[in-house]
Amino acid sequence: MEEQWDFQLLSRIVDSLVAFLSEFVDDWLANDMRVAVFKILLSWLVLSLIAIHFAWKVYGNTVNDMYYRQGTGGQNGGTPDTAPHLSGW
Repeated sequence: MEEQWDFQLLSRIVDSLVAFLSEFVDDWLANDMRVAVFKILLSWLVLSLIAIHFAWKVYGNTVNDMYYRQGTGGQNGGTPDTAPHLSGW
C-alpha cells in the first residue's frame, strides 16, 4: 500500500518537473524580451559566481589570515584557543 502511494507521489513530481521544463524550453526558444532579460541576468549571475570562486581561490587565505589572529593569544587577544578543562580536538 505504501509503495503505491510513494510511486504516485514520485510520478506526480516527475510529471510536474517535465511540464515545467517543457514550458521553460518553449519560452527559452521564443526569444522574446523576458527571455532576453533572463539570459542576461543568468549570465551575470554565472559570471559573478565564477569571479567570486576564482577571487576566493586567490585571496581566500589572505582574508582568512586577516580574520583569525595568529599566535598563542587566541581570537580575542587574551583568550586561549581552547578551554583548559576541555580536551582539544
